[in-house]
Amino acid sequence: TRAITTEPLRLALDSCIFCLECQDACPEHKIRFTNNYKMGTNQYERLQIAEGKENLVCVNPALVRNEIVRLLGRSLKLRLVSAGSCNGCELELNAAGNVNFDMGRYGIEFVASPRHADGLVITGPITENSLASVKLTYEAIPSPNVVILVGACALSGGVFKESPALRREILSELKPDLLVPGCPPHPLTFINAILDLIKTKV
Repeated sequence: TRAITTEPLRLALDSCIFCLECQDACPEHKIRFTNNYKMGTNQYERLQIAEGKENLVCVNPALVRNEIVRLLGRSLKLRLVSAGSCNGCELELNAAGNVNFDMGRYGIEFVASPRHADGLVITGPITENSLASVKLTYEAIPSPNVVILVGACALSGGVFKESPALRREILSELKPDLLVPGCPPHPLTFINAILDLIKTKV
């Protein structure tokens, strides 16, 4: 996925599939994965982890739209679109609503219709065949229409980023509000990222 570049050493969390091979292959332990699950952000730049730089992966409050916090701070209904995903992300998002993680206690729920949703969650690299579904769902969701990208495939194309079957140019129109890295992201990563977004003090 070309998540690692050298000189300077940098790890791109938006492309990383968290296979841990780089950690195992690095004899000097310059790359080390931790149990820190708080990785949601609203800036791609914060997903670039560089050697020798303290780069905190978090939501930048200055970039959060006022209407998101004002209207959705206590309740957020989301419509999920699988845009060519392997279903790994969907499994974890489903787990986020079970009794272990219970994101519903924070007012965060998935709904069956975009007309009942406040935002759109996209998983997968956005294939040509899924493009219409993404567009139609986005257009059916009322304002302020939060857009959340979940998983390496949604953030960067992941392992499919070189495929000619992808249509990722739509992301320039959608302007994502939240980026949740992982392959797939842990339920706590997703839940905490959303809470950081909707509970932001603006």
